[in-house]
Order: sequence, then structure tokens, then C-alpha cells
Amino acid sequence: MKKITLVATALLMSFATFAQTWKVDKAHAKVGFTVTHLLMSEVDGNFKAFDATITSSKEDFSDAVFEVSADISSIDTDNEMRDNDLKSEKHFDAAKFPKFSFKSTSISKVADKKYKLKGDLTLKGVTKPITLDLALTGTGMNGRTKKPKAGFKITGIIKRTDFGVGSMPAAVVGEDVELRAVGEFEQM
Repeated sequence: MKKITLVATALLMSFATFAQTWKVDKAHAKVGFTVTHLLMSEVDGNFKAFDATITSSKEDFSDAVFEVSADISSIDTDNEMRDNDLKSEKHFDAAKFPKFSFKSTSISKVADKKYKLKGDLTLKGVTKPITLDLALTGTGMNGRTKKPKAGFKITGIIKRTDFGVGSMPAAVVGEDVELRAVGEFEQM
């Protein structure tokens, strides 16, 4: 019995060492969105304060778990009045719900370096499953730290009212919100 326990422990430890954590390089990353305004133009926004990690044991990231969060109060649409309105209780209610978060629950490869990423998005106190497109945009080595790096782009569409964001009609602010996150990650 002791021998089986030791073998099982050794196997578990070897699997644990396989999993690698990758941290976002914030100087080479962005978390943002686009929404249609008055059925005629698009407004882009970003979250200036965010964090993201990836945990994966496979070189092609086909088992990766992505975690992303951002501070709602860091929203930036290049218009201070609009930013303050978005932070208000009418939209994101940053005082009551200071962050949004996403954690993937599964990943499936659809083509070379292309995946479907399923996970739970929590926004304004509402958690819903969503599916996003994920692309591995490249891999390499950080010349300074000599650590592996990988680049990703995540895109998808959510309905803002599914999360209780904004009550204005879709003719004023579009119902669909395009999500876009890009970034380089470095192995820890």
C-alpha cells in the first residue's frame, strides 16, 4: 500500500510540475470593447487596469485556462463625460461592481493556432457562460529574461443587456458588444 501511495504521489507531483503559469505583459496587452452608437458609428473603449494569467501544461495551449479581470473604474473611451456615465449605476455601476472577470472552463482546437474558448463572464454581478474565439498569434523568447513568451488574441460578442448594462434602446447604443483582448504572456 505504501508503494502505491508513493507512486501516486510522484505521478501527481510530476503532473503538477507540468502545468505552467503565464502572466500577461501589460506593456504589450489591451482589454477592450466596441459598441455601435446611433446605428451609424462605433465607439471603442479599453480598461486601463487589468490582469490576466494562463495556466497550461501543453505546448500548443490546448488545455489552457485563461483568467482575465479588469477594474471598471479604469474604463477609457477617450471621452471623460462618457466614461463617467459608463461608470455610473445606469451602466456598469463601478461603485457596487468594481471588477469584471472571465475564467475559461474549456478550450477546443478548431484549426492550427485557433480555438474556441468557453468560460464564465461575471459583469455587474451577473455570471453567464460565453464562447470566444482565441488565436495563438505567436511564440518566442523574451530577449531580456530568456523566458518563453506567447501572444494571444481573444474576440467575441456579448449582449450588454444580458448583464444588465445600460437600459437605453439598441438604436442609441447597440445591443451587441464586441470584446477584444490581445496580449503577450510570459512564462513564470
